[in-house]
Amino acid sequence: MAHARLLMKLSSRFDELAPGALRHAAHVANYKSGKIVIHAENGAVAAKLRQMSRRLCGELSIEGAECNDIEVKVQPRQSSYRSTTSTSKPISGRAADSLRAAAEAMPPGKLRQAIDTLLQRSIRAE
Repeated sequence: MAHARLLMKLSSRFDELAPGALRHAAHVANYKSGKIVIHAENGAVAAKLRQMSRRLCGELSIEGAECNDIEVKVQPRQSSYRSTTSTSKPISGRAADSLRAAAEAMPPGKLRQAIDTLLQRSIRAE
């Protein structure tokens, strides 16, 4: 429990110190033997945190645990976005007929080609 309270204290202090964009793209993950581990969502955020590590370490030491070092790791958060390419759903027959009619009324071009491709993929998915 004491370790969890310390992590919560370090996390809230980090949120106070980190600039807005970094605050939302990184979080305190652990503390052990004077080293604070911070997880960053991407390499750019990690690089900026590494540049700021000396100042952050000093500021985090003021209130809370002793900080000798900050280790920054890139750990992307799990996204709720899921690609539909592997689980594509076929379009209904009625929608396919409407798209076919619209494509036939169009002049040749990229839009018509895109609709034809969509229709071909839809037929294969069924």
